[in-house]
Order: sequence, then C-alpha cells, then structure tokens
Amino acid sequence: MAEPAPASVPAVPASVLDATLASVLAVGVRRTTLTDVARRAGVSRMTLYRMVPDVQTLIMAMLTREFGRLLDDAERAAARRRSARAKLVTSAIEIVRRLPDEPVFRRVIDVDPELLLPYLTDRFGSTQHLAIAHVRDLLVEGMRDRSVRRADADVLATTLVLATTPFAVSAQAVAPSGREAIMTELERMIDSWLAP
Repeated sequence: MAEPAPASVPAVPASVLDATLASVLAVGVRRTTLTDVARRAGVSRMTLYRMVPDVQTLIMAMLTREFGRLLDDAERAAARRRSARAKLVTSAIEIVRRLPDEPVFRRVIDVDPELLLPYLTDRFGSTQHLAIAHVRDLLVEGMRDRSVRRADADVLATTLVLATTPFAVSAQAVAPSGREAIMTELERMIDSWLAP
C-alpha cells in the first residue's frame, strides 16, 4: 500500500514558479538558488523567504505544478473514452509518452540525474503521490463502472505507477523508431492487467 502523501507544497505565485522553472532550465536543479529565482521573478529574496523555507521547497512546488499540467493534458486526451479503464490506459500512456520530452524532466536527466535516484529507490516524491492519487481515482471509477477488476485501489495505483516509471525514465535508451511499438505493448499490458 502507498505510504501517506507528504504535506502539500505551499501556494506560490505563478510568476515565481515560472522564474523557478526558467532557472532550472538554465542552470539545473543543484545550481538554482533563491537569489537567482528572486532576480528572475523581480522580487526580493526576503519576499521568497516569506513564501518558502528553502529553494528545494520552491523547486518541488514548480515540479508539482508542471506534473499537474501534464496530468491535466492526459485527462483531456482521455476524456472521450467511454470506460474508466479506457480513460486510465489512455492517460497513463499519454504521460509515459510525453514525460521524457518535458523540458524540466530532460534538464534533470541531462544535468542532475542523481537527484532522481532516491525517488526511484527509497521514497515517493510529491509528483509520484500526485500520480498515484490520479490513478487511484480512475481505478475506483472503473470498479464502479465494472471496467476494472475488483482489488485494493491503493495497491493497484501504486503498482501501476511503479510499473510505468521505467518506461518514462529509460525512454532515451530506445531508438525513436521503436518507441511507438513499445507504447502499444505497454498499453496492451495495462489494459489486460486491469480488465475484470
């Protein structure tokens, strides 16, 4: 079963999150500082310190926003599907297909890949908790409309996120010409696994 989600990230103005994203894209996560974000956002460092305790919290808020946008896009891509299972499969594939090309994800992989390791081996981060909650909601809906087999929704949601993560993280290891075939197989795998 999934561990409890951490406390939510603080509310931060969009302009500050935009400045944080710009800094991470320019210099990477490790070299992003509150001073740089404040300069890019046109605010003082003291203003930022009143919003967040440290730069890591600010980066987490930005990453959560960016992943939330990706989830919203995936939901829109799946909106016309009839069953909750079809919506879940479509949105999962959309996220796995798009995440490796998201600029902030690419920047972390290219400049600070070691930062991902704890979230792949030791603990879930806020974006993983967000993904698990999203999947769980669709699973519960699928159990209600009988398109998803009955099981513990928390366990299924966590399993699905853990199972699909390597497809996103390792996408660059596969030649672009072969990725679509792999996505098709992943789609079949998820669909048949969830079927009643």
